[in-house]
Amino acid sequence: MPHPSLGAMNVFGKEKPAEEDKKKAKRPDLKAISKMLEANAIMYPTKRIGDLPGIDVGHRFYSRAEMVAVGFHSHWLNGIDYMGQSYKKGVYHKYAFPLAVAIVISGMYEDDLDNAEDVVYTGQGGHDLTGNKRQIRDQKLERGNLALKNCVEQCVPIRVVRGHECASSYCGKVYTYDGLYKVVQYWAEKGLSGFTVFKYRLRRLEGQPILTTNQAITTGLTMNPNMWFVLVLGYRKQMVFAQAFKVPAQIASGVQFSYGRVPQSVAEIRGYKKKSFYHILRSLQIAKNVKLPTNVTGCNCEGSCVDPRTCACAKLNGSDFPYVHCHGGRLIEARAVVFECGPGCGCGPGCVNRTSQRGIKHRLEVFRTPKKGWAVRSWDFIPAGAPVCEYVGVLMRTEDTDHRRLGDVLVPAINNFDGDDQKSESVPEFCIDAGSTGNIARFINHSCEPNLFVQCVLSSHHDVKLARVMLFAADNIPPLQELTYDYGYALDSVSGPDGKIIQMSCYCGAAGCRKRLF
Repeated sequence: MPHPSLGAMNVFGKEKPAEEDKKKAKRPDLKAISKMLEANAIMYPTKRIGDLPGIDVGHRFYSRAEMVAVGFHSHWLNGIDYMGQSYKKGVYHKYAFPLAVAIVISGMYEDDLDNAEDVVYTGQGGHDLTGNKRQIRDQKLERGNLALKNCVEQCVPIRVVRGHECASSYCGKVYTYDGLYKVVQYWAEKGLSGFTVFKYRLRRLEGQPILTTNQAITTGLTMNPNMWFVLVLGYRKQMVFAQAFKVPAQIASGVQFSYGRVPQSVAEIRGYKKKSFYHILRSLQIAKNVKLPTNVTGCNCEGSCVDPRTCACAKLNGSDFPYVHCHGGRLIEARAVVFECGPGCGCGPGCVNRTSQRGIKHRLEVFRTPKKGWAVRSWDFIPAGAPVCEYVGVLMRTEDTDHRRLGDVLVPAINNFDGDDQKSESVPEFCIDAGSTGNIARFINHSCEPNLFVQCVLSSHHDVKLARVMLFAADNIPPLQELTYDYGYALDSVSGPDGKIIQMSCYCGAAGCRKRLF
């Protein structure tokens, strides 16, 4: 059968109406892959089992045609991509063919059951192509259906891609690569419409990045310069919604909410059984019984600090500037503490030594994960050394906090000022409490191999115990990768009110995961 984009025949061999050809002509992606197929210009023209180099879990395609162009899934219409008998003579000659290599789950079959890491997938064929998802004839154990059966018998993993409605995509959908799944079982049964269908149970392989595509569905990237951060919600068919900054509540799965720069605000998040409120802050709050030092003498530079030999703030940093002029300022290396220019300095806001004071520059998104609760990722590429956000909450005395709320409290003096790598065993005097009020940093999860690091910063005063806490990129971070930092707990370091050791499992998914958070 010719590729669907090349001929004027539909899947049943009937001539397509002129209206359908006219509609297809408006799809430049289909025209492009036709040319690429003719010119043998597909990136990976030979099908292969497993991952493809350069396509990581979480990668998004904005049409099926993009997957065809890469060779990730070679059909812009069919849900199952498989190797045929021609592969008997190649590196896979020991396998029985046909053999499936990838599937697309996009809600086209009424009998599908998608539970994220455990899927019941309906085979191909026999369904109504008009869009109502109904079966109109029996399926046959051939082509893609037979290929999936052979995967069960030969223990061959397949790539799984999920499609979601997306207004910002020119085809109306976005497709996310969700990793490798094992086809563990198959059977035939009567479907909802009374016709025979083949079913395949798939289970996601362990050791892959945490699955997020079913928990957070982006539907329309509408950005503006004043946006603070974006909360994207959507958890299958359950009712999950948010109300923020006097925006009318909308009840729908997968609806995007944009948080604007408003001084007083409350984000309301409603889940299945509980209702919680979180007060959003734009800057660090100081408890009434905490007094910050004042009258700190700054540098005498004008405009921008350029000479570390004469800049007083540079001298505090070892007679050097901690940042370089690149992508708005990037931290050269992690330090015990970074001294930035502050209100007592002669330089202006454009000085590179004020890099962490310029607010959030990347488009950040709060989303839901299966095992770790809320999480944060960026829509933008974040270069190594770039500031991501400040950890904001209430700076208060540690003795005034509720120690039972693990993970809600961050100690400013993460690194000792004297450079000693050993953390003090004594309880710190001050901490930042983000339990019920804070910013997006509150939702960033722990990882044993994080892509962010914690950096203490001083600008308006020089007391390290009351330092601002910034999160910087430890490496180049691609778009849509979850942002994480190391919470810094030592194993068996947390005790309950009864004095017994409390243990918490870690679900970061890193190759070197310690398996426990504490």
